[in-house]
Amino acid sequence: MSEAGSRPGCIWVDADACPVPVREMLFRAATRAKVQVTLVANQWLRTPPSPFIRAIQVQGGYDVADDAIAERAAAGDLVVTQDIPLASRVLARGAMAVNPRGERFTADNIAERLSVRNFMEELRGAGVQTGGPSAYGARERQAFAAQLDRWIAQRRS
Repeated sequence: MSEAGSRPGCIWVDADACPVPVREMLFRAATRAKVQVTLVANQWLRTPPSPFIRAIQVQGGYDVADDAIAERAAAGDLVVTQDIPLASRVLARGAMAVNPRGERFTADNIAERLSVRNFMEELRGAGVQTGGPSAYGARERQAFAAQLDRWIAQRRS
């Protein structure tokens, strides 16, 4: 069992850049499924009053929130993050990782995702405009909700 609660399978959220609609879905799921949701950020975050929801504020700094999540995530946990290196780290610990757009990181796709990320970072470092992600909309919310529901159902079995 993980540190966040007495039930197996907790949800860890890399909350600094997590879209509000995703946080709201997670808050509803925490109460409905009685699963511990922990938001980790380097700033104070407002959370609804619930025994299943908490926030951890870490010191500011490069990858401090990521390190806190990677140290705590355990097999059976779900980690919500856009950070591909963090996803790789928690996959190695047996946790499931998904980004807020509902894209699941797996052992089969993480190496490719890291390579593309590093390549894009090199391009940006060279001054190439690479553009950003498309707007976060209903399709992305629905894909995330489906991944969350799958994880909750798997957790119960």
